[in-house]
Amino acid sequence: MPRDLDHPPRRFGTVTLLGAGPGDPELLTVKAVKALRRARLVLHDHLVGDEVLALLPPGCEKHYVGKESARHALPQREITALLVRLAHQGHDVLRLKGGDGYIFGRGGEEAEALAIAGVPFTVIPGLTAAQGAAAAAGIPLTHRDHGRALVLATGHGREGHPLDLDWSLLARPQQTSVIYMGVAHLPAICAGLVAHGLPAHTPAALVERATLPGQRCVDGTLATLPALAAEAGIQPPALIFVGEVVRLRSVLASAQRVAPAVR
Repeated sequence: MPRDLDHPPRRFGTVTLLGAGPGDPELLTVKAVKALRRARLVLHDHLVGDEVLALLPPGCEKHYVGKESARHALPQREITALLVRLAHQGHDVLRLKGGDGYIFGRGGEEAEALAIAGVPFTVIPGLTAAQGAAAAAGIPLTHRDHGRALVLATGHGREGHPLDLDWSLLARPQQTSVIYMGVAHLPAICAGLVAHGLPAHTPAALVERATLPGQRCVDGTLATLPALAAEAGIQPPALIFVGEVVRLRSVLASAQRVAPAVR
């Protein structure tokens, strides 16, 4: 049966899931910058800074869909539905997230929904917040003598659910644990790690606003970090680092230009 040329097949738009990195625009990948410069319709999150958005071309249509603690511009299910709807309408959409969308950015959920809806998409990874914060603060994520494994975890539960971490995994020796979105639960996290086997003197740090001009780092131990963070007034976005690698910060800071410690 010949195709009806008066009614060609409907073209779906495409979605690009782009990780904008930890904040410093100079840490964007080359592929990310190219995608930003050709974008026409963008949905961006809270942690995407103005300097990154400034790379978008004039006339680009921008929609803020950011999520902050207890305050969401749109619930996640509505963001995902909006992506699918815009693509089905024929729009090419740039979905812009801080860090890497596949690491606690809910990019996997969005990609899954796009695949089910038949929407073609591409993924451009970004430097993760953990990588950016570690490098900027002088904390190696791995080290042959101090951190032979790396665990990334989220420090809060699903909405309406209590904190429920895999304590046995996070409390293993000879590893580095990086906990995202855990500032509000810092005392409980530190106490839980000690209760499940890590010594109270295990080095621990908080890095606030990683890679940005206002970055701050508070370092101490599992026993002292909650009080130090409260005294310094650390606020999200911040990452928690736990492990012997944190101890190397004092050594590396003498040679590397890193954010000064807050004590």
